[in-house]
Amino acid sequence: MEANKKAVFFDRDGTLIEDKHYLKDPEQVVFFDDAIECLRSLKKSGFLIVVVSNQSGVARGMMTEQDVCRVNARFCSMAKEAGASVDAVYYCPHLETGSVAEYAIDCSCRKPKPGMAEQAAKDLGLDLSSSYMVGDKAADVLFAVNSGMKKAFLVPTGYGLREKEKTKGIDKAEAVASLREAVLKILEDASL
Repeated sequence: MEANKKAVFFDRDGTLIEDKHYLKDPEQVVFFDDAIECLRSLKKSGFLIVVVSNQSGVARGMMTEQDVCRVNARFCSMAKEAGASVDAVYYCPHLETGSVAEYAIDCSCRKPKPGMAEQAAKDLGLDLSSSYMVGDKAADVLFAVNSGMKKAFLVPTGYGLREKEKTKGIDKAEAVASLREAVLKILEDASL
């Protein structure tokens, strides 16, 4: 498969949906007001939508992988019903210091490591150098850098305001005022 498709990678909790702190109940999925419209705009412009999420609650014993999968299924179903289908969702259940032995490992998929982006590129035929990342943590920004993405945007929702200082000086990273601003900048940059 030739790697020529472009994508926008999104963190899930605190970026597209409200961060419920170790979300394991699918009924608690709540999209931010402009999230669906932003996803639709990107899809209309030819971007694939990929969600990448660290879910250390699994390694911490606070939820199961089945819980994560149910939440992701509800998230994707709600997005699709609203006309903003998600092309793929990847998550990392690991945390080296976790309390559940099988997940307490140093993996290559926990952001900021590039494992989830590399898997998405392989699965979807993505050109990571023409793809973007939007998230609310420094780990999201560094994930984009480590994956060779074109640019990363830090939104102020979720942990964004607290993490802004950590992203200063990171090449190809920009803090924005909203999810909508990130999407407009992506659309503008991609058209250059």
